[in-house]
Amino acid sequence: MTQGKILISDKADHYLLKLVGDVRLTLSGALNRYMEILFGKNQVKSVVVDMLDAEGVDSTTLGLIAKLGLHCRECYQMNVKLFCQNPSIIRTLECMGFDEIIDIFQQSPNDFDTELQSLEEVSAGVDEIRQQVIEAHKLLLRLNPQNSAEFTDLINALESEQ
Repeated sequence: MTQGKILISDKADHYLLKLVGDVRLTLSGALNRYMEILFGKNQVKSVVVDMLDAEGVDSTTLGLIAKLGLHCRECYQMNVKLFCQNPSIIRTLECMGFDEIIDIFQQSPNDFDTELQSLEEVSAGVDEIRQQVIEAHKLLLRLNPQNSAEFTDLINALESEQ
């Protein structure tokens, strides 16, 4: 698998996050900080997550995407549009309940002609990373309580270390 990276674009209140390769925990700090900036915006017209070039995505990253989807729905009254053609990732998204809060498309969109910049990794302390992992997995549980069997032990273990 190709090492993961996240590319971003924001033009005229339209935001694009492109996940490439194998996106893992090491990028969650940068993604979380970028989302906090996005959440501070008063005007957001659209948010797109492009996973067409994603080979793999870990559960923490999925939790952050759930956070993005829930925030956009609650604060901007819109659904995030997610594009993905990887059958394994699509199956995971559907099993976790993402199709309830995010519009998932399996075809390539026509309007992705934009310059992208790389979202750089952010060094974070162990406590900050632990908190991000806990929050991400709690959001996955909120999204679909059937995820409980997979994530409850992890959440409990991480919370006991605090």
